[in-house]
Parts: sequence; structure tokens; C-alpha cells
Amino acid sequence: MPGTVDVAALKRRMGRVGVWDSSLSAESAAFEREAAAEIERLGYGTLWFGETPTSKEAFTHAGLLLGATERMMVATGIASIWSRDAVAAANAANTLAEAYDNRFVMGLGVSHAPLVTTRGHDYGKPYTAMRTYLEAMDSTQYVGPIEAPAPRLLAALRTNMLELAAQRAQGAHPYFVTPEHTAQARETLGPEPVLAPEQTVLLETDPGRAREVARRFTSRYLALPNYVNNLRSLGWDQADLQDGGSDALVDAIVVWGEPEKVIERVRAHHEAGADHVCVQPLADNAREMLQHLRILADAGLTTR
Repeated sequence: MPGTVDVAALKRRMGRVGVWDSSLSAESAAFEREAAAEIERLGYGTLWFGETPTSKEAFTHAGLLLGATERMMVATGIASIWSRDAVAAANAANTLAEAYDNRFVMGLGVSHAPLVTTRGHDYGKPYTAMRTYLEAMDSTQYVGPIEAPAPRLLAALRTNMLELAAQRAQGAHPYFVTPEHTAQARETLGPEPVLAPEQTVLLETDPGRAREVARRFTSRYLALPNYVNNLRSLGWDQADLQDGGSDALVDAIVVWGEPEKVIERVRAHHEAGADHVCVQPLADNAREMLQHLRILADAGLTTR
């Protein structure tokens, strides 16, 4: 039987800064391989990607990216628990861990009601569904030659899911959050679990243009109750949450400007308790995203 995950070693291997990207999934496998190899060369410690009903399947996608890299960790951000049963998820994750030198991190989440109900599932009790899913994963008997099971992080925003992430996983991967949330999440998790928030970034210095682009991004997420309720718990009021978000909220969620401002925001997450911050450049396509990652690496983001 495999042992337990070494969380301290996991933190070191993930690195202080990673990349969160959704644009690569729309590209060819050949392009993704080249892009992943470059992201590794630029010094980013972990490459995160999402899963939707129209994207590449999460675990086969991870295998594609792991096969194109040598040292960088690859993480799902997130794989939906509604997309496959717990046994399939556990065995897929452990297969990747065995095949690729334990470089796979399984980010799991309950997704969002509109995406879940269209698949015929009941989203009524997402916390209970996650807890039951994790219990089923833990009861799975994997017979492959692995030293420890693949590490897992939960997409967690509020207290109950963060506590579950501390108790039944190796930590949490909050999305669409601020450094203030990171501080609260660290307090809830305690000192040991991994805390790996996502930070959206935009290399645009004109305030009007930056907020226009950023607001198109925030509008999508402010239509989802999970994120709205989390922001309300942080003190944002209804006026901040309307029409794609107030300027103050947009600026809090999306850091825009010169690379130094991005580095400053990443530092704020680290100072608030994050072990790893994955930056998500807002770009029109994957090629532009890579160019932004080059600029940020040249400015020192990956060596801080």
C-alpha cells in the first residue's frame, strides 16, 4: 500500500509561482507540448489548467503536458467531481503519479450548478458530495508501484470547504480571490496544508482599457453564486458586485499594469500565507499568453 504525501516536499516541488491557463486546451497537442516545455524553461513551477464540458478531459490532458516536460508539476485547476467517479479519479491520478515521477497534482472541485445540472446531476449539496467523493477515493485500493498517492487540493473558498481541504486533502486552490482572502484561508487551513491561490493578471497600463478587459473577465464569474457569496463574506457590497464589478473590485481581482505591479500582488499573496501563486494572464490567445509569461519571467517573477 502507498504511504502518505510529504506536504513539505510537495510545496518545494510546486515552487512559489506557477501558471493557470485555459487557452492551451483549445490548441493542438503539438502546440501544447511546445508551450508547456517553454513554460518550464521560463522557471514556472507548476502548470495549472481547467476542465469544462467542452475542453480536453482533465487526466488525459495532464498526461499530455507531463509527457512534454521534465521537472515542472502539472495540476488540474480543477477536475470536476461530476465528470468521473471517485475510483476512476483516484486511479487516474495515481497512474500519472507513477508514470511521471510524482509530478501530478489533482485539483478537485464541485464546479458550478449550471455546469453540473446540464450533466444530469443534482447540485443541491456540493459540500456533502465532495466529502463523500473523497471518502470513496480513500477507500480505493490502487495496486500500482507508487510510494504515495497523488496529492490532491480542493477548490475551496469558504470555511467548510477549506476545513475539508485541510482534513481530507493536502490543501486548497482558491480561484478568483484577493490577498485578503488568502490571509483568511491560511487561518482556516492552519500552517501545514498547501495554499495555492490563482491570481489573474493583465499587462495593460491604461486604466480605462485595463478595466474594460478585466471587467469582461470578472463579469463571467460574478454571475456564479459561489464567487459572489465568497466576495460578500469578504465585505464587498451589492454595488461592488453589479455590472461586472466596481473599479475597486475589478482592481482587487485582476492586477493590471507593469510587471512590477504583478510581482507586488504575488508577493502580497505570499505574505498573506500562500505557498504557491498561479498567475493567469488575460490574453486573446495562447500565443499572447506565452508572451506575457516571458515578460513576467524576464521581470523576475519566477525567481522571487
